[in-house]
Formats: sequence, C-alpha cells, structure tokens
Amino acid sequence: MPPKDPCQKQACAIQKCLQANSYIEGRCEDVIRAMRRCCELHAGENSVCCSGFTQEHKTTEDKTDPAAPLTK
Repeated sequence: MPPKDPCQKQACAIQKCLQANSYIEGRCEDVIRAMRRCCELHAGENSVCCSGFTQEHKTTEDKTDPAAPLTK
C-alpha cells in the first residue's frame, strides 16, 4: 500500500469547506492557506494533493485582465 499523501488531510478539508460554502473560495481561505503551508513544508515529496498548487498564488483579482473588455 502506498504511503499516505502528507497533505491529504488539508485537501479533504478544502473539499469539505467548498461543498459547505457553495464553492465560494473566499469563504475557505483559511483551509486553502493551510494546504499551501503543507505543500511548502513537504516540497520535493511526491504529493498528488499538492500537484495543483503552485508557489505563486493568484487571486481572482490577479487573474482579471484590466485590458479585457467588460461583458454584460
């Protein structure tokens, strides 16, 4: 049996929080931060749970292109 992912607990907490909060990420910032800390702590280990997290985190405001036309 493969070893347990070191950040599986935090990944499950994110899923539980998102489901409980209608998938509104802003309501789960604390558990998302905990996941990032775990992934940073276990960097270099083979963590499937951390594969979607990058060192550079961009918020939804950062992803918005100010030059993009506004749609109604």
